[in-house]
Amino acid sequence: MDAQAGQGGGTTRRRFGLELAGTAAAVFAAPAVLRGRNLNDKMNIAIIGAGGRGAANLDGVSSENITALCDVFEPAVEQAGSQFPKARRFRDFRRVFDHSAEFDAVVVSTCEHTHAFATLPALQLGKHVYCEKPLSYNVWEARVIREAAEKAKVATQMGTQIHAGDNYRRVVELIQAGAIGPVTEAHVWVGRAWGRQSAEDARRNQDIVHVEERPTGSSPIPKGLDWDLWLGPAPARPFHEVYFPGPKWYRWWDFGNGTMSDLGSHWIDLPFWALKLKSPATIEAFGPPPHPEIAPASMKVVYEYAGHDQAPPLTLTWYQGADKPKAFHDGTIPKWDSGVLFVGSKGMLLADYGRLKLLPEKEFQGFIAPAQVFPKSLGHHAEWIHACKTGGKALCDFAYSGWLTEANHLGNVAYRTGKKLEWDAAKLQASNAPEAEPFLRREYRKGWKLA
Repeated sequence: MDAQAGQGGGTTRRRFGLELAGTAAAVFAAPAVLRGRNLNDKMNIAIIGAGGRGAANLDGVSSENITALCDVFEPAVEQAGSQFPKARRFRDFRRVFDHSAEFDAVVVSTCEHTHAFATLPALQLGKHVYCEKPLSYNVWEARVIREAAEKAKVATQMGTQIHAGDNYRRVVELIQAGAIGPVTEAHVWVGRAWGRQSAEDARRNQDIVHVEERPTGSSPIPKGLDWDLWLGPAPARPFHEVYFPGPKWYRWWDFGNGTMSDLGSHWIDLPFWALKLKSPATIEAFGPPPHPEIAPASMKVVYEYAGHDQAPPLTLTWYQGADKPKAFHDGTIPKWDSGVLFVGSKGMLLADYGRLKLLPEKEFQGFIAPAQVFPKSLGHHAEWIHACKTGGKALCDFAYSGWLTEANHLGNVAYRTGKKLEWDAAKLQASNAPEAEPFLRREYRKGWKLA
């Protein structure tokens, strides 16, 4: 049956619901006096990254006072400035913090390789932060940001908008209520195949740009783009149209981490949340030979997690592009373009952004789903704003999304290393693969330091 149709539940389920409701309700129920701010008061927000995703995030917080607009691409600032003419305008986000007394919070929507550089100073200044996904460029940066947020004790949120969706919340409720029993496998796949591939495959997969090697030449720099600032901490290289505008850049290892960290932020989010995951014990990747410059269009990553909180050990597998789970190919499940499959002792749960199914359907005829316990979301940006004003927390804060980002990045580290990694989360190292270190953290270009 479609589990979204069921309501109710027995005593055990109701007890579970009350326990989960206590946690979920805390997101929205914290008293406003914690921050000494009336909910009707408007916050002052600085926008770092105003074009592309930044324009969407700006729209999401436009109910507040926008006091600063920053982008390395001048037309993006001009466009945003036409809507918020009183806001200061900046090209270099480091200069935004020279005026930190003028804002309460920061929204970061730069490219992936500069997320941490815009986020960390905001946290150190005690500002609330909304940062677009993925939270960081690499594993080490994700750890630095998560720990800084813990010390800052401010409201944070990573931009995984689907985390606020009703369907995701319903899936979490069902899994945590034991609808399919203890889960031992989770399979996550996405149909997008962007990255290094043949020209024919790129056309078939509707990639936004085809490139198999680093360009030897250059292109004219677009008017209004500060290319040196766009590069930021990344190694210098001539401008070329295969890098800009976004999201062309995300396939280049110097600037991003391909589909693994991009869509992984949205799709691995669901099992990560539902199964209360943090650090994997081992990570192994499969795909074409790693290229030194460009992320692959298709690949697979297998994560092994130790059991926790009476949950059994779990194998979570990520598939992108041409790679799909066995159940997808053998007809055990519907062939959704992208999805998440939970395999438990009592059955399976298949979900995407807006749908869920309990399988095999005949075995769930008459199933009575547990009562809904998560409050309906105020909206992903609105949850963060509410948390800023009340002292509450957003459901995808950095305490949660920092671990998710680390795990996603580790999939690429295993792929680029070509080795099954034995992960020591406490030491932030692969105990059996010292060669993984350059992929966990990197040296920054002169003039850039994350501290």
